[in-house]
Amino acid sequence: MEGINGWLSFPLYESFNHDFAIRRFCRARVELERGEWEEAMNEIESFSPDDETGTPHLAASEVDDLVDSFINMDDGDDEDRDDRNCNKNQDFHHFQGEIDAFSMVNEDFRDELEMSGSCEDFGVHEMVPSVEEVSHGVDQGLHLVHLLLACAEAVGCRDTQLANSMLCQIWASATPWGDSLQRVSYCFAAGLKSRLSLLQNVNGNGTITNCAMDLPLITREEKMEAFQLLYQTTPYIAFGFMAANEAICQAAQGKDSLHIIDLGMEHTLQWPSLIRTLASRPEGLPTLRITGLTSNQDLLELEASMKSLVEDASSLGISLEFHMIPDPLTPSLLTRENLNLREGEAIFVNSIMHLHKYVKESRGSLKAILQAIKKLGPTLLTMVEQDANHNGPFFLGRFLESLHYYSAIFDSLETSLPRHSPQRMKIERLHFAEEIRNIVAYEGSDRIERHERADQWRRQLGRAGFQVIGLKCLSQARMMLSVYGCDGYTLGSEKGCLLLGWKGRPIMLASALQLHNVSSS
Repeated sequence: MEGINGWLSFPLYESFNHDFAIRRFCRARVELERGEWEEAMNEIESFSPDDETGTPHLAASEVDDLVDSFINMDDGDDEDRDDRNCNKNQDFHHFQGEIDAFSMVNEDFRDELEMSGSCEDFGVHEMVPSVEEVSHGVDQGLHLVHLLLACAEAVGCRDTQLANSMLCQIWASATPWGDSLQRVSYCFAAGLKSRLSLLQNVNGNGTITNCAMDLPLITREEKMEAFQLLYQTTPYIAFGFMAANEAICQAAQGKDSLHIIDLGMEHTLQWPSLIRTLASRPEGLPTLRITGLTSNQDLLELEASMKSLVEDASSLGISLEFHMIPDPLTPSLLTRENLNLREGEAIFVNSIMHLHKYVKESRGSLKAILQAIKKLGPTLLTMVEQDANHNGPFFLGRFLESLHYYSAIFDSLETSLPRHSPQRMKIERLHFAEEIRNIVAYEGSDRIERHERADQWRRQLGRAGFQVIGLKCLSQARMMLSVYGCDGYTLGSEKGCLLLGWKGRPIMLASALQLHNVSSS
């Protein structure tokens, strides 16, 4: 990308002020915000009264942060990047079919626009500079960012004609196999298209009715493969496993019988390293039970993984029991009887990117689950989450925050994996694109990717009777990052939480919590 001076000389950038200049593309937005405030709050789930929701306007600092994040993301040289990547030399042609499947969903949309008229017929070029105009001294990437934000603004005020015409321009530049900005823009454009499809189903009271959309079906196996690739090629997942396991081992000192309750269990990737650590502790080997709560009804693969893990633990001298409960997480499930808790065992509750799925409506669902966990009297609650504010009450603010967040992630993938990498395509298409679509397109109970910041989690857990205890694994985390051989990852701590980021932007948080007063539970 061009230097900062080139960006600042662009007239559209100069017009970004506290009222977010792209609102001129959608004058109805002003009336929506002034005249329909209460209706908008009823449509989109709001925070509890003591949460800081702010206003529907985007602060200039938010826009500045977003643009700065793009300015500081160096494209670098492809050949050099290929030398740095963690997995090398994959055959791109074997994955061309997956690329076609990823882009196929938008072909009908493009054809529809071509039949109904060109982008010029919609008058878009009178409002947003053309690519040719942008090319004079300003990087095309900035033009793409402006188009995305303007399109999101049009979608937010339900101007479907304007939003569709802007999507036509976005598709011309965004691609799932380009640079990081083009790839993340493609995912967000797909999310905006999905939201437009949902807007065709609006109830008489103005609320959105979620419905099935004509999207490529992604199987559980494909999702699991993408998750495993993300675990193998980046530190984002391994960081959470390492921090949670270290906290469990530290809290388990002096305890002979351990029982881990794993919320939302879909795999056993976390547990081999924990078992190896427990096998080497000087005070002797404990007995270990792991109870996995999962909504997955096909348990064959998971049971096979557990059987292999039991055998590995036995070879190290550890008695390991696995038990699966194939039911979604509910407060009524979290009882001593349902979980078969035994006298004298230390209880550990483990949540890896799962509790955010219950942050909805007025937070009553999350509150009930945390209260049920508290009644179990756990020795420790370990929690790993995405450190981002993707649960705001206003669509445009959510869009801007998530664009900033996922742009950083896609930039880190650009540094780690070559653009033609099949692994990278699967991670982006099958994992992150689905998260983005859920955040951008859905509302109500169907929007489950409700990520929140570390301070927000600390407040919610504090109200439920938990307090953060400091994680003491910063040196282990640094050692783990060195294995990936990729510059840009950053580590930090915030009031006991351990944070993993990319170029200073927080991505993941890990924390360990105990009850305020264990003896009273």
